[in-house]
Amino acid sequence: MSAGARMKLLFLVKTLGPLGGRGGAERVLSEVASRLGARGHEIVLVTYDAPGEEEVYPFGPEIERIKLGIGASHRRSGVRDTLSRTRRIRELIVGIRPDVAIGFMHSAYVPLGLALAGTGIPVVASEHIVYDHYKSRPLQRAILLAVPPLLTVITAISEPVRRGFPWAIRRKMVIVPNPVAPPPPLLADTAGGARKTLLTVGRLMDQKDHRTLIAAFAHVAPKHPDWDLRIIGEGELRPKLEAQVKELGLEDRVQMPGITTEIAREYAAAQLFVMSSKFESFGLATAEALSLGLPAVGYADDAGTSVLVRDGLNGILVSGPDRVASLAGGLDRAMGSPELRAQLAAEAPATMRAYDPEIIATEWEKLLASVHARGKSR
Repeated sequence: MSAGARMKLLFLVKTLGPLGGRGGAERVLSEVASRLGARGHEIVLVTYDAPGEEEVYPFGPEIERIKLGIGASHRRSGVRDTLSRTRRIRELIVGIRPDVAIGFMHSAYVPLGLALAGTGIPVVASEHIVYDHYKSRPLQRAILLAVPPLLTVITAISEPVRRGFPWAIRRKMVIVPNPVAPPPPLLADTAGGARKTLLTVGRLMDQKDHRTLIAAFAHVAPKHPDWDLRIIGEGELRPKLEAQVKELGLEDRVQMPGITTEIAREYAAAQLFVMSSKFESFGLATAEALSLGLPAVGYADDAGTSVLVRDGLNGILVSGPDRVASLAGGLDRAMGSPELRAQLAAEAPATMRAYDPEIIATEWEKLLASVHARGKSR
C-alpha cells in the first residue's frame, strides 16, 4: 500500500480490444491503472467493449473490469452511441461512487463529464492529442470547448502540448508525462553489420506521414546502399504506401511487416530511429527507442517529438519549409556516421529516466489524491 490514503478510482477508456486498444493512451492507462492497483487503491476499469471481447493488455485480479458493450468500440462514435453510453455511465458510476473518475481521451471524458454533472464526483480528463488534431474536426472541437466546466482537471503530457490548447482548456490543464517502460536487458547496436536498419513505428495513417519518410529515404538510399527502411505498423494507407515504394523502385529496401508483439527486439536490431509525424502529443515509440539506446531523428516543430529528442544529445531535430529535404538531410547525417550514432546512443537512455513508470504513477497518485481532497472539501 502506498503512503497516501486508499482511493476508489474509476478509469474509463473507449476500448482495450485488439482493433482499437493498441494506441499510446491505452498503453498508458493500463500501466497507470495497474501500478495504482498494486499500491492498494481500488481500481475499476470501464470500456465500451463487448463482454467477453479479447483484450490487448492483461490485468491482475485487483482490477475490476466492466465492459459496457454499447456501440462498436473500435469505430468512430455516433450521437446515438454517445447518448446511450452517457446514460449507462451515469447509472453505473453513481452506483459505484468512486472518489475520482478518470476518462482517457475525449471519447471517454466527454460522456464522462456529461454523465456525472451534478453528482459531486470529480472528473479528470486525460488528453493525449495535440490541439491541431481538432482543427479539422469542427464538431469535436466545439464539444471540446464546451466540456471544460464539467471537468475538475485536464491532464496534458507536456508543456508544449498544453500551450497549444485554447485558454478555456489550458487553464484547467496540468502536466503529467507518459510513462516509458524500463528497457529490457538489451540495447540497440548502432554500428550494425553488413545491412543496417532505419526503423519507424506507428499506424499507417496520414498523421504519421510515412509518405514523406519514404520520399526522404529515397533521397538518401543511393548514397547509403547498406541501409533499409523498416516500417512497423498497420493501417488504411498500406496500399498507397506500397504503391509509392514500388514507384520509387525501393521494394528491396523498404520493409512493412505489419504489427509485432516483439517491439523491443525491433528497436534493438535497428541502428537509427525516425519519426516523421505531422504532429504527436507524446512520441511513445520515440521514447521507447531512446530508452533502448537507439538515437532518433524527427521534426523540431512537432511538440511530441521535440520534447523527447534533444538535438545533438540523443538525436537530431530537423526543420525547414521542405519536409522531405530537411528529413533527408538529418537522416543522411546520422546514417553516414557510426561515430555520431554511438555518441547519441550513449546519452539516450539517461534522457528517458524521468519517464520511469513508478515516477509517473506517483505523479498520478498525487494528482488524484489532490482532486479527491478538493471534492471532499466542497
